[in-house]
Amino acid sequence: MRPYRNLVKETMKDLNEATEYLKASLEEYEQDGNIEAFLLAIKTVTDAQGGISELAKRTKLNRQSLYRTLSANGNPKLKTLDTILHSLGFKLTVEPISS
Repeated sequence: MRPYRNLVKETMKDLNEATEYLKASLEEYEQDGNIEAFLLAIKTVTDAQGGISELAKRTKLNRQSLYRTLSANGNPKLKTLDTILHSLGFKLTVEPISS
C-alpha cells in the first residue's frame, strides 16, 4: 500500500486534478483566511512536477526563498505567487462572488 502523500503527488501530475485541488484549497483560504492550505497545495503540485529545485530553475527564483514562500508561515507577494503558478501551468483569475 502506497503512503497517502505519494498517492496525492501522483494524482497531482494530472493537470485537471491539480487545478481542482488548487481551487479547493484557495476556496478554503477564502472561507477561513488561513493561507497555509493553499501554500501546501502549491507545494504538493510542485513536488508532483519535479520539486522545489525544478521550480527554482523554471522561475529563476532562489530555492531557499521558494521553500520559505511555500512554508506554513509563507506570505508570498502577488508577483511571486503569479510566477510560481505560471511555472506550474496555472494562472491567477478573478471571478465574481456568487450569491
